[in-house]
Amino acid sequence: MTENQFLRQIARQLLAGQLKAAADPHRPRWHLAAPVGLLNDPNGFIEHDGRYHLFYQWNPLGCAHANKGWGHVTSTDLLHWQHEPVALLPTEAYESHGCYSGSAVSDEQGRLTLVYTGNVKYPDGSRTAYQCLARDDGQGGFEKLGPVLDLPQGYSGHVRDPKVWHDGRQWLMVLGARTLDDKGEVLLYRGDRLDAWTLVGPIAGSGRGGLGDFGYMWECPDLFPLGDRHLLISCPQGIAPQGEYYRNLYQCGWLAGSFDGEHFAHGDFHELDRGFEFYAPQTTLDSQGRRLLFGWLGLPEENEMSQPTIPYGWIHQMSCPRELFWQDEWLCQRPVAELAALKGELTSFEGVVSEFPGIAIDSAWLDLTLTGAGSLWLGTVAELIWQPGRILLRRQNWLSGEWEERSAPWLGGRITVLCDCSSLECFVDDGRQTLSARYFPGEKPQLSAGDAGEGGKICLNHWPLAACLVQ
Repeated sequence: MTENQFLRQIARQLLAGQLKAAADPHRPRWHLAAPVGLLNDPNGFIEHDGRYHLFYQWNPLGCAHANKGWGHVTSTDLLHWQHEPVALLPTEAYESHGCYSGSAVSDEQGRLTLVYTGNVKYPDGSRTAYQCLARDDGQGGFEKLGPVLDLPQGYSGHVRDPKVWHDGRQWLMVLGARTLDDKGEVLLYRGDRLDAWTLVGPIAGSGRGGLGDFGYMWECPDLFPLGDRHLLISCPQGIAPQGEYYRNLYQCGWLAGSFDGEHFAHGDFHELDRGFEFYAPQTTLDSQGRRLLFGWLGLPEENEMSQPTIPYGWIHQMSCPRELFWQDEWLCQRPVAELAALKGELTSFEGVVSEFPGIAIDSAWLDLTLTGAGSLWLGTVAELIWQPGRILLRRQNWLSGEWEERSAPWLGGRITVLCDCSSLECFVDDGRQTLSARYFPGEKPQLSAGDAGEGGKICLNHWPLAACLVQ
């Protein structure tokens, strides 16, 4: 399909679908979602020339994982976002099956430049991938510069998701990869220019750094300094559940250690989010010195195509923007401070759970101090349960109707829950653990008393959150 043909199809979908999508009671009020079609990985998250730019994987022609290009929004405050012209569409031979995930940088001349994976699939079932460049054309779009990196020897066609940065001396890139013998790795490249790269080698992955057998593919790597250490965030695929750990189909987690420009020495792998849906996060360092993160509140291949938003012509959303920080040698997350501007009038309650009268949570910020053991219903299809040392988030599976749960350790500290019309983000112990989930409670869900446990008491602060839609 040519670019003009693609754009005509997108215009038709937008004209026909935006009002339908807006009528969905599960449409988020303040989280980012695509106007129509499928959204998945956050891409190219960067602050550039005084504006935050967030790109995202987008199929504007439907809710399937096809026709992947890059949507584009910008903001000055991480709250009020503006649609920009579509950044990338898969119109060239080297990206025939999708402009896959990647990152954005300011190049040597200060121009916004995208680095992404061009995905190609062949009729015999094989595939290849190219790492490609596109540069701001000064007119709101991006000029494609084509591939700058082919597949490295010894790796399958699954090499993707370049995260690029400049360390003050040279450009560096990490790539997710799958070896020919099905081992997931993170590859490191370096170069003096964005169009000339040299492979340094694998810096993490299955069978490396003491991890043992640890998945057949590592997607969406992101390597960066935070405080006096380096962090590698990545999404390993192919890890079996281990008790209360690794319960999702694919994992998302972090490794902390030291990076010398060539080698990454790290400790254990830790899950970044203990909930149901959180994947493919990407970070940036902003002008305030904060390490900020967006994640995709979705998960590939796990009941996603049965979500009840699909009849309304859209699927998936981003997480709230989060800030990463260390607390007692542990990676923590918190909602960015700017989100407080959406808070409305405060309502408080303190007492035993059984006496809690209930309150609206279609769009709300909840701060909870909990004691004893107890539970709270989030609508009728999700439940937050606390027990000494443990937090559980239960929900009713929208496909099977069965109840399922995820859990996290709890030190007894405050729990913040951010609610939107079809999402929950729980920050446990002020962000030491997070549990994120999509859920579909219908219109006007209420937070109400549950009956799990004994002696449960709550101290609740509740603020409604104002709508903050993309313009």
